[in-house]
Amino acid sequence: MAKPLVSDELWEIIEPLLPAEPPKPKGGRPRVPDRAALTGIIFVLKSGIPWEMLPLEMGCGRGVTCWRRLRDWQQAGVWERLHRALLDQLGAADQIDWSRASLDSASIPAKRGASKSVEIPPTRANLARSGI
Repeated sequence: MAKPLVSDELWEIIEPLLPAEPPKPKGGRPRVPDRAALTGIIFVLKSGIPWEMLPLEMGCGRGVTCWRRLRDWQQAGVWERLHRALLDQLGAADQIDWSRASLDSASIPAKRGASKSVEIPPTRANLARSGI
């Protein structure tokens, strides 16, 4: 049997970070369990297949269901909180090699202290005759 994409140890970390299921005042179909949706999300992201090609036999629901859950969890900040939780665990276990860490402007934007950029004059077409 294949190794599960969402191990029990990983699920214990992720489950408390997920938002509660939204209420259904009109009833409706039962929701795909969060762990199954996460399995579908990981499968699509690791394999690179289109969302609509997610095999129903995996029990993860349809691709659009997993895609919506991914979107909703992104909006709820789940991935950022998960990243921090995993970094905290690695840091506590002294498993982070800080000599390989780096920051760039995508990670930490420059605010208020940044100098204004200098305007570069536009270049004009050179009307001189070619030397050829």
